[in-house]
Amino acid sequence: MATLPASFTTPKITLPFTWDWIRFFDIILATAALIALAPLLVLTAIVIRMSSPGPAIFIHKRIGRDGKTFGCWKFRTMACDADMRLARLLAADPVARAEWNNTQKLRNDPRITAVGHFLRRSSIDELPQLYNVLTGTMSWVGPRPIVPSEIGRYGHHFPKYCAVRPGITGLWQVSGRSNTSYRRRVAMDVMYVRKRNVALYGVIMARTVPAVLLQRGSC
Repeated sequence: MATLPASFTTPKITLPFTWDWIRFFDIILATAALIALAPLLVLTAIVIRMSSPGPAIFIHKRIGRDGKTFGCWKFRTMACDADMRLARLLAADPVARAEWNNTQKLRNDPRITAVGHFLRRSSIDELPQLYNVLTGTMSWVGPRPIVPSEIGRYGHHFPKYCAVRPGITGLWQVSGRSNTSYRRRVAMDVMYVRKRNVALYGVIMARTVPAVLLQRGSC
């Protein structure tokens, strides 16, 4: 099991009352972000609709807290025939198939549109998940929401994943993201759940800004 990087050492903070402070900060920060980013959200939706056929928002079923499924909101970054494109590539390209089997991602993904590449590199595609944060199906910080086919990759650690809300950002997202293995991702998710507190939440939130601006591990 991986250990928490020294740069993630957090001070001990004792907060009064038996209150879900992380949920409190989730609501306050998501509300503020939605108000501040409203013009960008509208502009992005318009650009997506104009650049390729299909809706601006893509809602995908993911596994959330307590193992319940929920609709994860994202700006659409893929072509509408994405599943067929992926199937054709994996059937014809053994290198791509091995990469997909190992990470569930592709560095050269034929499904992603031209606008989609920019949205992913900038992480703008994930901004609609602020709605998920407000409704309580996600948190600002937590494991990345997974699809049912990824449950097996967590093995006996899956209950740890289910113990918290999945997050827009998290320990894995600010520690290399696509530059790390899936096994490392699981280790960091488990680590976050075990050490989860307001201080670590704040440190990860603070580190998300440079990670996004520098596009660390984005694809």
